Amino acid sequence: MADYPDLRDAHDAELQAAFDAAVDAAPNAQRFWEGVRNKQASVLVADVTDLRSPSVAGYNPELMLYAASIPKVAIVFGAMVEIQAGALELDDETRTQLVNMVRKSSNEDASAVLSKLGIERLGTILQDERHGKLYDPEHGGGLWVGKSYDGSPVWQRDPLHGISHGASAMQVARFYYGWLTGTLVETRYLPLFREIFGNPGLKHNFVKGLSEREGLQIYRKSGTWKNTRADSAVVERDDLTYIVVGIYSVPEGTEALVAGIEVVDDFMLEWSRRKRPAPR
Repeated sequence: MADYPDLRDAHDAELQAAFDAAVDAAPNAQRFWEGVRNKQASVLVADVTDLRSPSVAGYNPELMLYAASIPKVAIVFGAMVEIQAGALELDDETRTQLVNMVRKSSNEDASAVLSKLGIERLGTILQDERHGKLYDPEHGGGLWVGKSYDGSPVWQRDPLHGISHGASAMQVARFYYGWLTGTLVETRYLPLFREIFGNPGLKHNFVKGLSEREGLQIYRKSGTWKNTRADSAVVERDDLTYIVVGIYSVPEGTEALVAGIEVVDDFMLEWSRRKRPAPR
């Protein structure tokens, strides 16, 4: 585990400058900056092509916002902790529920897995240093599931902000990075990650923005509720892998996600060409 840094320690000034320039050149840049200034957006991109040397850039990455279905990744994570410990069986039913709660964003399946896991147990896991502390009051909170997705009463809103289903871009990215590196989920489960998060069933937001681009694979989880528009993904190309997370609390969030992933993919490809030029 010591071979891999914490993404919090991997901010790259050069990548940040490239991100800033790409955003400034994009349509509706002023509206995006207003969302950032008004604390209505938490955004992060991380080049993880070399897992031992990630580069991170973003805006309000530790800002915790209501994130609709994005925190279902926390339920997946809690289930994996218990599966690895032998406390939960990865049987056909559980595997199918994990896939459906991510690919299709099924509330029924998310609630079923949460019931098997126990919502209090999940709260403990998310705050446990041994499991990455994906909810950390010292860093603004992060991933939190204080309520099932079946309409039942709130168990406990997060202690800092009173959010029932919350996330920050940084903590979602740390979840993905921890699975890719084997620091949070054992590497033998990486094929399961690809099964759960691959082949998205919902074709909006990031998936829509990348739909006409060739040569990539996307593993993602999105979230939508009222003014919340959120998406998160690992995007893989032959010579580039990056994590991208965008959580918006603005009505035009859908447009921001679709246009934003196009901007991110363009500038990340250019970034990769500069950092890793093709051999002559």
